[in-house]
Amino acid sequence: MNPILVVEDEKDISELVEYQFKQSGFPVASAPDGSSALEQVKKLRPSLIILDLMLPDMDGKDFCRTLKANPLTRKIPILMLTAKTEELDRIVGFELGAEDYVTKPFSPRELVLRVKAILQRKESPIEAEKLIQIGNLLIDVERHHVSVNKKSIRLTHTEFKLLFELASRRGRVFTRENLLDRVWGYTYEGYARTVDTHIRRLREKLGAMGEFIETIRGVGYRFRDEGRSYEEG
Repeated sequence: MNPILVVEDEKDISELVEYQFKQSGFPVASAPDGSSALEQVKKLRPSLIILDLMLPDMDGKDFCRTLKANPLTRKIPILMLTAKTEELDRIVGFELGAEDYVTKPFSPRELVLRVKAILQRKESPIEAEKLIQIGNLLIDVERHHVSVNKKSIRLTHTEFKLLFELASRRGRVFTRENLLDRVWGYTYEGYARTVDTHIRRLREKLGAMGEFIETIRGVGYRFRDEGRSYEEG
């Protein structure tokens, strides 16, 4: 397994995170700023990057954009670690392709569990229908490809799995806790809004087909069968 790369300029936090992952059996490398982190990425091809958004030489969002723009590095999962707690910051992070988002202060053990869940999602292939077609939406599971009206839609791995869970079980209602467990691999209290943020982004990316993702007030979400009405909550 390639190492996990911790990009964090606060030495105490970096050492704490490194120690926790080493204790859990993970190889770990670290970088104190964006430029040295980019060099580490070229050299190590990390399995996952834990990225602080507030870096001394580069905005973490610019670092993320650089990785996601490069075909050689765009599939490396990124978990953003930051003191920012506003929903807008989370949305921007997910727009840039981050798989998850953890705010400071954080539990090191929880961070390890979140990383394990991301790596498990990445390594575990989705087994079920190979092709799902609903109206103008086509989900090609084997190719990990989504299109609407034959136009490719770029989704993160988490967005793809979320869409697959909903679309492959059309008509079934999922609570936010159900989706956290099935897609993210954890059910920590307080992270249900992560689901809401991803649903919002997924709807935006799918355009008109995003209306098939229904909000069931007080419960959660479902992907409606064709012909059913859309309920916004």
